[in-house]
Amino acid sequence: MFDERLMITTERLVLRPFGPGDAAQVCEIVKEGGQVGLPPGAPGHAIGVGAWLSQGVHELWRSGQGIHLAMEAGGVIVGAISLFKAQWAAATAEVGYGVRPAYRGRGYAPEALKGLTDRMLGLGPLRRVELRANLDNTASIRVAEKTGFIREGVLRGAGFEDDGPHDLVVFGLLRGDGRTVVGRRLGGEHIVLRPFDRRDAFDVLAAVRDDPEIARWMPWAAGYTLERAVEWCTRHAHAPGLSGANFAIEPRDGGRLAGAVGVHRADRERGDVEVGYWISPWARRRGHAVEATRLVTAHLLGLGFDRVQLVIATGNHASQAVAKRAGFVQEGILRQAVPVPGGRSDAVMFSVLRGEM
Repeated sequence: MFDERLMITTERLVLRPFGPGDAAQVCEIVKEGGQVGLPPGAPGHAIGVGAWLSQGVHELWRSGQGIHLAMEAGGVIVGAISLFKAQWAAATAEVGYGVRPAYRGRGYAPEALKGLTDRMLGLGPLRRVELRANLDNTASIRVAEKTGFIREGVLRGAGFEDDGPHDLVVFGLLRGDGRTVVGRRLGGEHIVLRPFDRRDAFDVLAAVRDDPEIARWMPWAAGYTLERAVEWCTRHAHAPGLSGANFAIEPRDGGRLAGAVGVHRADRERGDVEVGYWISPWARRRGHAVEATRLVTAHLLGLGFDRVQLVIATGNHASQAVAKRAGFVQEGILRQAVPVPGGRSDAVMFSVLRGEM
């Protein structure tokens, strides 16, 4: 069954379950002239909105066959996206979406579709997501293609609407179809977390080579070269699986690379995962590390993890201060837990549990 607390944050959108607090906006959508931009089964009149938000919209989830999510941009519900027809034995589901007419043409549908499929096919429970569109629905077909879905064929007369039967185009997306595990971008107030690319190599080299703090705590920094920086930015930072997922920290107001935040040692069975970060010397004392850590932690908790932890060398007081400001709780000392230049160091364990952030 999908997580009833599922929340997905993309660059501009939040995808989350509908709730009673959405009554005013849903009434507004209904009054606009129907249920366009709402999930199937939404009421056609404002009088039914309260009951639908408390019961009806959640029936799909209660049945174990899917979930309806509001597509929210800046506090405004701009549409909806749903997973349905879940077949848990096969780990497959179908996806559908709709955007309110006033908010079309802004790229919300592909952004929501990518955010949801990245989650479901990355750390989520699915290995295949299917999308079906009317053969003459060019807008929906473009969304599927833009999001990376593979066109698989046509089902003749498989759809039926008021004007009769329609041919359906079938698209499919499998786990591993060029997807990153934790998504492409996470947007915050002052920063954006995005994949590394080749253009970051010079800033990575400058940060690692010229900074005594990084050299003090990172064993891999010794003798760092541009070749290693390029290799890391183009290959190792994109390693499949959470054992090597890394985000570049980019200031929203522009400028040089602010640092990196990484996800490591994910254990889905136990429900815990570890994060780490480093900040470029020219970007420190601006709150970037705190914001990046909060963004990634909230994202991981949204993926279904119950515990996110940080392990920091006992002498690294600046990094420990970041952990505390990000909302992590200090738990205790792990003996000789982290490698440092010249040997190993005791480490402070910090954690955040589901519901604490």
